[in-house]
Amino acid sequence: MPRVNWKDFVTVDPDYHHGEPCIKGTRVPLATIVGSLADGMTTDDILAEYPQITPEAVRAAVAYAAEVVSQETILPLAD
Repeated sequence: MPRVNWKDFVTVDPDYHHGEPCIKGTRVPLATIVGSLADGMTTDDILAEYPQITPEAVRAAVAYAAEVVSQETILPLAD
């Protein structure tokens, strides 16, 4: 399955969530989607919670996160 082009689904607008990346046409932040997946929710769980988004939008959130992480210098957090 090819990776979804996150640019088709993600917007950063200073008028929505203080410029946090969100799914286009919604106020659903990508951090919420990625965090929900990290917490063990499935795509179906997320779609039930946020019916205004699509399965492709969930994949786009993960693709965006993967790209951001690959371009950032990640430092370990102190215990």
